[in-house]
Amino acid sequence: MPAFTDVTAAAGLNDFKYINGAFGKVWFPEQMGAGCGFIDYDGDGWLDILLVGGGALAPNTLPQEPPALWLYRNNGDATFSQKTKEAGLEGIRAYGTAITVADYDNDGDEDFLFTTLHENMLFRNDGGVFTEVAKKSGVMAKPIRWSSSAIFFDADKDGWLDLYVCNYADWSPEKDIPCYVEGGVKEYCPPGMYVGVPNNYYHNNGNGIFTEMTSKAGFGAEPGKSLGVAELDFNRDGWPDLVISNDGERTLLYENNRNGTFAEKGTIMGIAYSEFGEARAGMGIDAGVMDTTGQVSVFIGNFSEETIGVYRYNKQGWFVDRAAVSKIGQPSFLTLTFGLFLLDVDFDRDLDLFVANGHVYPIRTKFMNGITYAQAPQLFLSNNDGTFDETGKKIGGVFSQPIVARGAAYGDFDRDGDPDILITENTGPVHLWRNDFENPRFLRVHLEGRRSNRNGVGARVVAVAGSQRMERRVRTGSSYLSHSEKTVTFGLGNATRVDSLFIYWPSRQIDRYVGFESNQEIHVVEGSGAFEQRPLPGRNSNSTQQIEHKTERP
Repeated sequence: MPAFTDVTAAAGLNDFKYINGAFGKVWFPEQMGAGCGFIDYDGDGWLDILLVGGGALAPNTLPQEPPALWLYRNNGDATFSQKTKEAGLEGIRAYGTAITVADYDNDGDEDFLFTTLHENMLFRNDGGVFTEVAKKSGVMAKPIRWSSSAIFFDADKDGWLDLYVCNYADWSPEKDIPCYVEGGVKEYCPPGMYVGVPNNYYHNNGNGIFTEMTSKAGFGAEPGKSLGVAELDFNRDGWPDLVISNDGERTLLYENNRNGTFAEKGTIMGIAYSEFGEARAGMGIDAGVMDTTGQVSVFIGNFSEETIGVYRYNKQGWFVDRAAVSKIGQPSFLTLTFGLFLLDVDFDRDLDLFVANGHVYPIRTKFMNGITYAQAPQLFLSNNDGTFDETGKKIGGVFSQPIVARGAAYGDFDRDGDPDILITENTGPVHLWRNDFENPRFLRVHLEGRRSNRNGVGARVVAVAGSQRMERRVRTGSSYLSHSEKTVTFGLGNATRVDSLFIYWPSRQIDRYVGFESNQEIHVVEGSGAFEQRPLPGRNSNSTQQIEHKTERP
């Protein structure tokens, strides 16, 4: 049975609190943030933590303007030290929303995009110190828009990571709409009362500069109010597609035309609306191969009384709504899901679903039957047949503690092989949950591209252990406003080795390895035939393995 322990205080993260800028006006953006994520900013192999701190919505409304970003360095002993100043991030002031992390300039260190209510910021990493280069790099939107989640992905597979930025609603203090509940008390308005704004797509030119190509690439006709974006390859053509969750608007599915452009096919593919033909309040999103069909499934966090969306692609060429049959629909009916991601939490070779819940109506929920403002997270364990069991209540502990969750991400911060969980709260603390699953068997794979982008983003990694075939993708994006690690983890169940490991790189090169022992992390360089074993504290690794390698080039 999975087990998690809250180690926030012991890790040294107790001084953080997200500030949503509320000062009595009950303005719309207050309930939306904020994000979090893992980043190895100093390249030492240990995951650091980057948090969005919030900010003021109007001048002179807070006693002190909070830091927009908080960076905590991993000390390698299960504790963190704040290094915001040393990394060049002190003094950043913005009403922040999200982060996404990738080596966009292919120089070997991790950069990140920081989205905000106003001007987005791109931070280039130079040896562990960041420089803000959004305007210089061409990723500052015109006109300025309220941005939410974002994703780095190699749209045209040229070896350079492009950027897709989700934008939300047309809001300003002058455009704030007053809504009231019982007794004439002001409450946050439903998002349907606001007009959405379109998203932005930027092509990476390979010289540190991006070109805004939203309309030219086929992304121009969007309804806006986008909150989540995930990369997938639903049609198995080897090219990255995008699926985008929108708040009160239809879900968008962009199929890659393999020529630098995309075609939106959400409606004809059956993923745009619920089974009742309704657009829902899409927030967090993720996609992955969940079961023995080998087809990709998409999961979308929605509003209370809407259920989590579950869609599986089929061989006939469209997505089928499986919220009810998956057994996720009913347990998620009263919750409001923001953060959402897939991982094999019990190491039984299939992907499970973690969701972070919390409502947006602190007053209105007092009058709702069975719906609360603070809500417990949920964990759905996969049965590897397209169905799930909600086990969070059985586990108890951290899963029995209601919080007002927003961002959520995963990463193996203590390097023991099992991914841990990071969650932010609206007007609340951060939560770091250590994964304490007993005696897992696993293989962790970290990629380094050569012909492909440096992070190997877009690579498909397939592991075969006995009769079981498992598939993972190296991606940024997914969840809500947050960034998870790019190293992929395969749970191996009772298997003691991976018989075959296939890496399908974005460059179309295929690397095949045979015979990896369990319980280790490997670093694989594209096309080299070499791999490096990365020591994991507390885990045994076999340093004398005889590994067979084969490379296939297009």
